[in-house]
Amino acid sequence: MPATDVVELILKDHRKMEDLFRILRNVEADRGAALQGFAHLLIAHASAEEDEVYPALRRYKNVDDDEVDHGVHEHHEANEALLALLEVGDTGSEEWDEKLEELVTAVNHHADEEERTLLNDARENVAEDRRSQLGEAFREARAKYLAEGCGSIENVRKLVAAADE
Repeated sequence: MPATDVVELILKDHRKMEDLFRILRNVEADRGAALQGFAHLLIAHASAEEDEVYPALRRYKNVDDDEVDHGVHEHHEANEALLALLEVGDTGSEEWDEKLEELVTAVNHHADEEERTLLNDARENVAEDRRSQLGEAFREARAKYLAEGCGSIENVRKLVAAADE
């Protein structure tokens, strides 16, 4: 598999999110810094998927459009959970731990489902060169979002508000 395969790039982000969750759960870690890194990664990842990957997957007859729609819905749920955690001031509080676990649950549920459905559909139905093209587009979009500071609390608030309209 080339390093640009969109499936591999998405999986790599999912594993990085899992690593960040371990740091976020560690009371001795710099949870605030880890949360900022996580927020930027989550928003850039989901936005790049919605901009570049999901629309392309809809064009394949063996990829379930309902799964794509469900993925977008789950991104919104994860954004809501992220915002709730970003709004908790004290990283050592019980509320912070509760909101963190809600975020972990939302993101892990989505990643698990996406890996079993959409990513397997992409592996089976999308040619390797097309997955590579999608990977480049995903990587570029993700980098653009990261450069814009997409995980700021202000931007996450905007995304949540826009999705609720």
